Amino acid sequence: MGTIGATLIRAGRRFLSSLPALFGVLVFTFLLMRVLPGDPAVFFASGPSAGKEEIEIVRKQLGLDRSLPEQLGIYLYDVGRGNLGRSMMTGQPVAKDLRQRLPASLELTLTALVIALVASVPLGVLAALRPNSLIDHGVRLFCSLGVCVPTFVSGLLLIYVFYYLLGLAPDPTGRLDVFAPVPPARTGFLMVDFLLAGDFEGWWAAARQLMLPAFTMALFVIAPLARITRASMLVSLGSDFVRTARSIGLSRWQIVVTYALRNAILPVITIAGIVFSTMLGANVLVEKVFSWPGVASYALDALLVSDYAPVQGFVLLMASIFVVVNLLVDVLYGIADPRATVA
Repeated sequence: MGTIGATLIRAGRRFLSSLPALFGVLVFTFLLMRVLPGDPAVFFASGPSAGKEEIEIVRKQLGLDRSLPEQLGIYLYDVGRGNLGRSMMTGQPVAKDLRQRLPASLELTLTALVIALVASVPLGVLAALRPNSLIDHGVRLFCSLGVCVPTFVSGLLLIYVFYYLLGLAPDPTGRLDVFAPVPPARTGFLMVDFLLAGDFEGWWAAARQLMLPAFTMALFVIAPLARITRASMLVSLGSDFVRTARSIGLSRWQIVVTYALRNAILPVITIAGIVFSTMLGANVLVEKVFSWPGVASYALDALLVSDYAPVQGFVLLMASIFVVVNLLVDVLYGIADPRATVA
């Protein structure tokens, strides 16, 4: 059996083993929402001033008058049919809301991850090539600052400097300026849709809106990626095959890129998958600071008004994406290092 076939079989086994975890996420999220303070029936019946009869009518509409096991059974049955419920906040099916907002979160997260990888891998390599030097200490200091500063603080600082002081960035009002034309929706990714429409001016406007929030998220994840790159490169540079490559007279560039970095990049692939999944679900502060209409801010708004269905749908979506991303990482890892398929 070929390397790709063995890798796909391994990924299939991982997927099957993740199904019980997804079921556990469903049940846990459902129960957690029921024990949190706040009554959605009171809120959606026009607040605490609503009469008891109005509250009971809303409670019945939401199915909250049933027993907890019955509610859980109905919820699991609906999810099995692809029905994530209806949001009382927007009046739309949760699946539709998530489908509309997910491209915005993916576009932001993917851009931030690309920026982080482009910055962190060279930083980690430079630090490893000159351990305990000024460059190494500078990289480690930068990584420490990146982890310590919260994303909403760095976001506000970037807005203050590049928008307020220098005037280089556009208003932090979401994916596009309020007066900018919107391209025909084909993929949901604004930059892709602008390219498909041949509107390069609109593409540039969308790119400018994307840069500050993407840099804000990238600053937070550059640190773990740079650290794992540095650590992996140090191990690779001290290995036997690198010493052998030096002994046969290969150039420094060949040794670093062809041998050391190729082996050191494998842990970076794993961490990048974990970082992507974490960024996608945890970028709520960035979405709020920059008015970005993503799924994380949607879930937070729903949580504040005790709208159960959107929060449950969001958690299920994040868990599913985490599983899919980890499967893709397994496939990439198996292709990059065929020895991994033996396990």
